[in-house]
Amino acid sequence: MLIYVAKRLVAAVATIVLIMAITFFLMNTVPGSPFLTERSTPQQIQLANEKYGLDKPPIIQFKNYLVNYARGDLGVSLKMQEGTPVKTILFHQGKFQLSARLGVIALIVALLFGIPLGCISAYTRGRWLDSILRVVTTIGIAIPSFVLASVLLVFFGVKLGWLPTISGTLPNWQSYVMPIIALSFYDMCYITKLTRTTMLDAIGQDYIRTAKAKGVATKWIVLKHALRNSLIPVITVLGPMIAFIITGAFVVETVFSIPGIGKYFVQSVLNRDYTIIMATTVILSILIIVMNLLVDIAYKFVDPRITLSSTDE
Repeated sequence: MLIYVAKRLVAAVATIVLIMAITFFLMNTVPGSPFLTERSTPQQIQLANEKYGLDKPPIIQFKNYLVNYARGDLGVSLKMQEGTPVKTILFHQGKFQLSARLGVIALIVALLFGIPLGCISAYTRGRWLDSILRVVTTIGIAIPSFVLASVLLVFFGVKLGWLPTISGTLPNWQSYVMPIIALSFYDMCYITKLTRTTMLDAIGQDYIRTAKAKGVATKWIVLKHALRNSLIPVITVLGPMIAFIITGAFVVETVFSIPGIGKYFVQSVLNRDYTIIMATTVILSILIIVMNLLVDIAYKFVDPRITLSSTDE
């Protein structure tokens, strides 16, 4: 197990460096400058480039990025909050914490509703409840998060006035409702369909028929036998699902004016604030890689038959 985790950590570091390189050199191919404004002169732009080291060759800039990141220095903002350390902007101003709280709640909601609904749909297969759930989940998977966010905003925020249209820093529970629904609805529907499919497969296994023949209550068959084996595919999609929630939060935070890391990342791209873009990309990459590693380790606890070794792919 330890050797497996160590190999995965080495691969994770290499992946992060590769992501940094791709992001950095792609940014450098985009024409323009973060210091270019209507009033800026070529001399001012040149001085700003020299101040922040942007006048050096790209390979030297990238090397400096890697050295600084290894020291925990994420650089300073070039434009949006010029001169302010990126670490202060993302962490001490609460942007990362706000996005993380929103994402965690959305993931929990998707799991708490998706798994039970999938079980209900499987055990009511062919009945009216199963049909309704299948229609709703199919529609939910087809609707992008930004479309759902806009519909919620117009209907519940503007027309009915039940919920705040600008969520801001999420000061109360009402401000969480629409962003959480917009972020979690797709994942909830996907988990419901996946759980239903795997549950139906588990119900048809010999050990389930044996448990029924022994007179085991239906609820225990579902909770102790069928559900546990049905959770492995659900755990498998948790890594990509976290990535989807994170990237979906970019749009959702913009729609609801939530000052989180997603909205700030979008603004940094528009303003060509390179250090913010790099830092946000690295942070989100680390989060996704770590969650994928935790998902792999979670397999062992769900199904003891699964072994993790240094030779596993």
